[in-house]
Amino acid sequence: MIKRVFIFGNIDLKNDSLPLRIIPKLQEKFPDIEFEIRDPNEEWVVPLPKLNDVEGITVLDTVIGIKDITIFDSLEKFALAPRVSMHDFDFLTNLQYLTKLGKIKKIKIIGLPPDMEENEAIKKVSATLR
Repeated sequence: MIKRVFIFGNIDLKNDSLPLRIIPKLQEKFPDIEFEIRDPNEEWVVPLPKLNDVEGITVLDTVIGIKDITIFDSLEKFALAPRVSMHDFDFLTNLQYLTKLGKIKKIKIIGLPPDMEENEAIKKVSATLR
């Protein structure tokens, strides 16, 4: 059973804010799940022991290039963004690093397309979390 979902996004960018906009409805539907909003670079801390529960970690994020909600269970399906400086050290790079260190054992990323309607996203994410 999923106990915690990490939410990533940027409320100031329309194409990256859907996961953040649907949190209130998801919290109503799933009071037993802890939804944690995280900044992929600033707030992501090397995981505490409770980070990897039986299910591993579950992430809800916007994924560019998909047409419908997509479940990813591997980081290998993602392309790295160009990196020129430490500023470009992104969420995917951070996850790959933590996986390589053995800090993340299993991962499930619930990817939302940036242009999905909120009600549709709530319905489909809810079905995935059940």
